[in-house]
Amino acid sequence: MTLLRRVLDTLYLIGGIIASVFLMAILSIIVLQMLARWTGHVFAGATDYAGYCMAAASFLAFAYALNHGAHIRVSLFLSALGRHRWWGEVFCFGIGTAVATWFAWYAIRGNHISWRWTELSQGLDATPMWIPQLSMSIGAVLLAIAFLDNLVRLIFTGSHGITTDLVDQSQGE
Repeated sequence: MTLLRRVLDTLYLIGGIIASVFLMAILSIIVLQMLARWTGHVFAGATDYAGYCMAAASFLAFAYALNHGAHIRVSLFLSALGRHRWWGEVFCFGIGTAVATWFAWYAIRGNHISWRWTELSQGLDATPMWIPQLSMSIGAVLLAIAFLDNLVRLIFTGSHGITTDLVDQSQGE
C-alpha cells in the first residue's frame, strides 16, 4: 500500500510542479508581449496562449491543492457535526468524487470530440483546441483520483489525506 501512496502523492506533486511551470509561462508570454509592443511588433495569439496556460495551471494544480487544504472546505459545518463529523466528511468526499469523476468524463469526451472534429481556436493563433483541452482533461482526472483517494482513505483509516496545519488543528477539536 505504501507504493501506491507514493505513486499517488508523486502524481499530485507532478501536477503541482507542471502547474507552476505554466504560471511561469504566463509571465514569459506577458513579458514577450510587452517587448513585442515596445519594439513595434505583434505577438499574435499571446492572450490566447496566456489563457491556455492559465487553464492548464488551474486544472493541473487542483489535486495538489486539494491534498494541501487549499480548496474551500466546509470545516465550520463539519466541526459543528461533532461526533458525526466522519459521516459529514464521507458525504462531502462522496459528492466531490462523484462531481469530479463526472467532470473528468466529460472533459475527456469533449477533448476527444475536439480532436476528432479538428476544432481550431477562433483567435489569431488557430491552435487545435484538443491541445489546450488536454491539460484540462488531465487535471480533471487527477482531481477525481485525489477525491477518490481521500474518500477511500477516510473510509478505511478514519482520516483523509488533506494536510495543513489549519485542517489538522480543527480535526483535533
